[in-house]
This record gives sequence, structure tokens and C-alpha cells, in this order.
Amino acid sequence: MRQTIRKAFKFRLNPSSEQVQKMVEFAGANRFVWNKALAINLFRLEHKQSLLWYNEMAYWLGLWKSSEEYGFLKTVHSQPLQQTLKKLEKAFKDGFDKKQPLKRIPKFKKKGLSDSFRYPQGFKLEQDSNKVFLPKIGWVKYRNSRQVIGDVKNMTISRKGGYWYVSIQTEYESEILRYVSTSMVGIDMGITRFVTLSDGSYVEPLNSFRKLSKKLAFEQRKLSKKVRFSANWKKQKQRISKIHETVAYARHDFLHKTSSNISKNHAMIVVEDLKVRNMSKSAKGNIEKPGKNVKAKSGLNKSILGQGWGMFVSFLEYKQAWSGGDILKVNPQYTSQTCPSCHHISKNNRKTQSEFECEECGFKANADLVGALNVLERGHRLLACGVETLVSSKKQEPVGSSNTNLLLTA
Repeated sequence: MRQTIRKAFKFRLNPSSEQVQKMVEFAGANRFVWNKALAINLFRLEHKQSLLWYNEMAYWLGLWKSSEEYGFLKTVHSQPLQQTLKKLEKAFKDGFDKKQPLKRIPKFKKKGLSDSFRYPQGFKLEQDSNKVFLPKIGWVKYRNSRQVIGDVKNMTISRKGGYWYVSIQTEYESEILRYVSTSMVGIDMGITRFVTLSDGSYVEPLNSFRKLSKKLAFEQRKLSKKVRFSANWKKQKQRISKIHETVAYARHDFLHKTSSNISKNHAMIVVEDLKVRNMSKSAKGNIEKPGKNVKAKSGLNKSILGQGWGMFVSFLEYKQAWSGGDILKVNPQYTSQTCPSCHHISKNNRKTQSEFECEECGFKANADLVGALNVLERGHRLLACGVETLVSSKKQEPVGSSNTNLLLTA
């Protein structure tokens, strides 16, 4: 059995000043095409007209390039502009997809934010000389840190902070491996402990954002006192961007190392199917119904978003797939309120944030460890029965909402 693996390799570019100018022009042209096509479609939506899809938008792109007003688009390679229109078409389709839980209309792009463009073909890669060829830009040197594996499918050029990067997507065939280990582990994700494993081990959180929050707030106050879009304002904006980059890189590195360590040691990993977006909603409320404990909830939301739970689970998923392992997602309801010994469910079982003591049988343990044990048990039940079930000594009724698969059975 073989599987197709798609992998991305990201390197920092070392372009000349002329090449940087061309990249800025390319990114600006792609942003212009996105905003222009988006404005047309939003106008048509407002007047209850059908949307323009890729073929129609590509026709308009040809007209723009041949006009005097938008003739600057001719200096940009046509493929990145076409890729931008295809990306916009997909964004509209995703926004109106009934199967998607969150429906969003595409938004306009701002200068300096998410500047990027993509080449689906025409590029070249020379790893021996550490260079990539980008049509209409030329050969650009990059910092080669590892070997690129597989057939190169596309290249995306992007700017983050003050640097330009190339993301090389490849594709190759690989045999489906049989995992050497047979262990199965449950994971509970939290704030005090980033992850707690059912075998008793745990990983402390990095909290990269918390460590630099004071410095970030100081720099943002300095920005508020400067004239908007002045030279000093732009320099200060750059300093703030570097702090955000430091936070993001530290979090990314921590999540990769943690997920790799867990994936290498366990064939089956069971995690909670957390809805992070719902968990981190604001508690402000409105004028009619003002929220309660808004400041405390805001601090909790920052901690939740700073952990990167969603990214951590996605890392585990593809690393398990590559190594021949597997990952299961189970319902997270009441995992921290259920006794793993007698299966009694009560919010009184959890005395504090870290202490668990069952009011029925007296079982004591760390609350995060209890959650990991319950997650592991639900994973076993899901594998054995095809449905998550939980034993309760008191009552027999569905857990939580009526659409959940987690049932109580006497």
C-alpha cells in the first residue's frame, strides 16, 4: 500500500534590492486584482445579481491589462494574477457552502498584510546553488536549511515582517508504514498544563505571548503617539511586527517539538474535539444583556488562543498519518467532571482547577490527568463500539445536547 504525501518547505529569501522592488509590485498587483474583483462581486450581490466566477473574472483581467489605467498589470506575470482569481472564487464557494459551519464573505486586503503571490509553473529550483527562479523576477538566492523531497508542484512567495519567504509545495509517493509501537494514549489540553497524557506525564505551556505582552503593550503605546503613516510610525510598526513574529515562531517551534515527541512514542492518540472558536468567544454581551466577568473571560480567551490547540492537533494528525499511526477525536463534554473509577458525573467532583475528588467513591487525582484518562476511555469505546458511551451510576440520559454521540448508559 502506498500513499501520496504533500509536503511544504519554507525558506527565507535573500533577494537584491531590485528583486525586492519587483516582489512588492507583484504583491501589490495581486492585492489590486483581488480587491477589484471582490468589489465587483459584492456590488452584484448587493443588487441581487449572479456572481462572476473565474472564467468571467479572467476575461475582465484581460481587459484591465489592455487598458491605459490598469496597464501596470502587464509588468506582472499572468499566472500569479490568475491564481489570485482562483483563490477568490474558492473563497466565495466556501463562504456559501452549506456544509461549512462558519460562512464568511471574502474581505478586502490591506497593504502590508499577507502580501503574497503564487507560481503554479514556470519556476525552477537549484538546491546545489541555493537558488530559485521566479518568472519575471529572476534567480533569487535562499537560505537552504534542508533537502527538498519530492516533485515541486508550486511556489508561493510571501512577506512576513521585513523578510521575504518561499514556500515550496512538493508531492511524492510513500509506502504506508506500520507503526512500531502499539501504545494508545489519551490527551487532555489545558491552560495550567499544555497537555496531560493518560500515562501521567505532562508538558508545561510555553506562554510565548504572555512573556512578551508587556513589551508589546509598551511598543503599541509608543505607536499611538506617532503621526499615522509617517516614517517614524512605519518604523514603530515594524518593531511591533517583529515582536509578533517572535511570539509566532516560538509557539510554532514548541508545538512542532511537542507533537513530534508524542507522535513518535504512541501509535494511537485520542484527543478532545474542542471548538476553540466557541470557547474563546467574548463575554461583553450587549446593552440589553451586558456580560459578566468580562475581564476574567478576556484573560482566559487570551490564554486559550495563545496555546495553539487547533494547530497542535493538526500537527498530530499529519505526523501520525506519515508514521503509520492514527488519531481519534472524542466528545469533550464532562471529561473533567467524570470519575474514571466509578464513572459518577458531577461538577462538585472537581474541587479546584487542579484537584479532582469524587464525591461518590473518593477517588483523588489531578484534574487534568482525570480528563486524559476519560478521553482515553472514550477512545477505547469508540474503537470497540463505534460510538462513545459513558457509564453512570445515577441516571440514564444523553450527555449535553441532543445531537451528541456521548450517551449515558446504566
